[in-house]
Amino acid sequence: MNLKSFTMLAGAATLMATTALADPVTLRIQTHYATEHPTGQRLAEFIDDVSVMSGGDITIEMFYSSSVVATVETFDAAINGIVDCDATGGAYQTGKNPAFQFVGDIMGGYDTAWQQYSWLYHGGGYDAAQELYNEQNMQLIGWAIYGQESLSSSKPIAGFEDLKGWKFRSPPGLETEIFEELGASPIVMDFTEIFTALETGIIDGADASGLANNVGLGIYDIVKHATYPGFHSMPSDHLACNLDVWNGLSEQQRRIIDTAWQKLAFQIALFNEKANTEAAAELQAQGVTLYDWSPEDRATFRKAAQAAWEGWADKNEETRALVESHKAYLTQLGLID
Repeated sequence: MNLKSFTMLAGAATLMATTALADPVTLRIQTHYATEHPTGQRLAEFIDDVSVMSGGDITIEMFYSSSVVATVETFDAAINGIVDCDATGGAYQTGKNPAFQFVGDIMGGYDTAWQQYSWLYHGGGYDAAQELYNEQNMQLIGWAIYGQESLSSSKPIAGFEDLKGWKFRSPPGLETEIFEELGASPIVMDFTEIFTALETGIIDGADASGLANNVGLGIYDIVKHATYPGFHSMPSDHLACNLDVWNGLSEQQRRIIDTAWQKLAFQIALFNEKANTEAAAELQAQGVTLYDWSPEDRATFRKAAQAAWEGWADKNEETRALVESHKAYLTQLGLID
């Protein structure tokens, strides 16, 4: 063998050694989404991307529809090693620390998913959020944001004046405080109770999901009014892994998972933006009235949201740090003064 051939072989061996992954690993992840849900379908693509990019050395066992533990218990299940990672959302963990509200659903903050992603990756958000997760021995990998949610109603909901006395299904926590300040009557109830409550008139409307998702749920078979584009709520799903499990992966394995998740996040935002646009056209053709709130009414809601943020920020230092980080970035974007 001549020197040139030997050098080429040595170089190839070195390249293989430096690019080889660590030992094969299986990650157990739970999500609250079903396999047929659009996000569930994107998660299947994420699993395939990770497998292909790792040459089969990373296997993901996904537990759909919260099949191992209840959705709200997924984070603890990852902490305690029942699963390795949680693919639900940070807002479920406000009982652990109220600061999780501001990595789960900021409420009245950013206008678009792209702005909110920008805070995470380019506005100091990732480091600020990571401290919160690491305190729980968890690692935040990234977000998946499907965009603004829409309020659905049996009566017109054209602006904040229409909120006065408006009874609607609300998730607990920050949202109830904001809407109560604006004169609405939020009623906390389980997601599964929405349809009966709408049909019987117990509630006038609901905060359920984004417009296209609401169509899929059948909400507009019952009520004929909705806000679109939304403005009040834009929840972030997350991928968060047990910190010991995450640190046990090689740097290459971590990079593959992070890259695949960012692709998933991009596709979810794009898919839902298109789906909501199509749903809006279909609903209007069917006689559903959509309300795009004026800049003035949106500003009124955002001011009420900011007042509620301050109350939450006073709960502890971690919440204050995240609120101040969001405020600084929202000011930079020109969304608040």
